[in-house]
Amino acid sequence: MTISQPAVSTAEAVPFNKQPRDWKKIGIIVLFCALPIALLVVFTYLPFFQMCGYSFYKMKYIGTPKFIGLKNYTDIFTRPDLLATLKLSLYYMVGALIQVALALYLATVLAFKVKGGSFFKGAMFFPYLINGIAIGFIFKFFYTRGYVLDSVLQWCGFSLDNLPYWLRDQKVNNWSLVASSVWRYLGQTMILFIGAIMSIDGSLYEAAEIDGANKWQQFKHIILPGIQTILVLNIILSITGSLSAFEAPYVITSGANGTGTFFVQMDKIAHSDQKVGLASAMAVVLLVIIMICALIQKVVMNYLFRDADDGTAKARKHAQKVEKARKKALRNQNKVTVGAAPLFKNGSGAKAETAVES
Repeated sequence: MTISQPAVSTAEAVPFNKQPRDWKKIGIIVLFCALPIALLVVFTYLPFFQMCGYSFYKMKYIGTPKFIGLKNYTDIFTRPDLLATLKLSLYYMVGALIQVALALYLATVLAFKVKGGSFFKGAMFFPYLINGIAIGFIFKFFYTRGYVLDSVLQWCGFSLDNLPYWLRDQKVNNWSLVASSVWRYLGQTMILFIGAIMSIDGSLYEAAEIDGANKWQQFKHIILPGIQTILVLNIILSITGSLSAFEAPYVITSGANGTGTFFVQMDKIAHSDQKVGLASAMAVVLLVIIMICALIQKVVMNYLFRDADDGTAKARKHAQKVEKARKKALRNQNKVTVGAAPLFKNGSGAKAETAVES
């Protein structure tokens, strides 16, 4: 007695039987999603489009708006005071890159077993839990002339007369504000890196050590490709945060002595000067700049990691190839209707019938 081959020879070519749609569950899902989507549209997207419309008008909170076209946008790139605030974002961008580099270094160390690792993780993450306004007041007294920082530097042998005014001297005041932002957000970035590094399979390190790879080679060829997604996310968050820096300059210096960032100036124009149209145009420009920076950063990161692969991309391509072959086999099977064994039995299951010859 011989047994012939099944109607479908490979398991990948046999499709799963699709169950009928449960419209009751679909209705429940739609109802649960309707409320948050409605809130998102009403309180996010509609105000955003209205703000875009306001940017073409000269208007205040009270009064009749006057259509002026693109004049608000031209003012942003022609007024020296507004252009100066855009340049201040470069300070915070440099600080953001320093923050990501320090966080990556500390995460690489603390992700593995070290003495006091849990304590240092908690100590580094604690500043992120403090309210931004409170941190502003802390650093306002920290940088005040003759207070904490100056006292510590005097203990180290520096003379008070030779120390700069940390919040008044325009050579150092913006760097002082950047340092406060780095101190606050360093722990958050580090924790994200630690989580990504700990998710990497430990057998990769063992195999690398057997092959004679040192720590730098393990970091370059194992850790960096493995945390590529989190690295890109942290850089995007840091860059966008640097472009919209507000709390530190607003609370510590109130934007005085050349520390008013683009966001601080926009707040002043919108609420103190009541130039709603110009402030709306500034918000739109800031959004466009953030999107351009995110796009450039995405292109750069793709170029830097063009040769890196942790196996995910290959697995995805293989799965797509298998799925394509399965669909092709299903189409071919549907074409052969005469003399072919039924693909499904009684409408359920994915097991093909076989023919038995005696």
